[in-house]
Amino acid sequence: SNIGQSAFPAIQAVPSFPSSFSVPFKGDQHLPCLIPCAIDQDPYFRVTRDIAHKLVPKDHPLKGKPSLIHCKFFPPLTGAEGKMAASDENSAIFLTDTPENIEKKINNYAFSGGRQTAKEQREKGADLDADVSYQWLRFFLDDDLELKKIEEQYGSGQGEDYWSTGQVKKKLIEV
Repeated sequence: SNIGQSAFPAIQAVPSFPSSFSVPFKGDQHLPCLIPCAIDQDPYFRVTRDIAHKLVPKDHPLKGKPSLIHCKFFPPLTGAEGKMAASDENSAIFLTDTPENIEKKINNYAFSGGRQTAKEQREKGADLDADVSYQWLRFFLDDDLELKKIEEQYGSGQGEDYWSTGQVKKKLIEV
């Protein structure tokens, strides 16, 4: 339904070829490429692997075939389902965001898996699969023991330290 759809696979394939990065690679077209990508891009790279040998020099070390590392989706602030979008400035934290703006975005837009009341939180615990602040801490918190403690105590509502949604968001802002 859109003429641009026919060009999209080619655009997705561009990182597969070192010629796309002539400045950092100084024009060396014999470098193999290792591409970090999300699973939704996999079909484009499979097609690329099928035709890459036709688009690179004959002596390319991998015959032009790119290698992939499949990465986990990083959930948007607005909910653990879906993807971040540049068109929705509240779905992501950008490198250009100020610390104050980051704090505001996390506090106002990070979807919570916590319960409505402290009593209910203590009884049922948080839904960690839905809680974006917790999901982001899984990426950014270096201390695995602290993350495990948050997971156990926030997820169950039990433990020596009570973890509310606000405390988890505060921890994310600190990190």
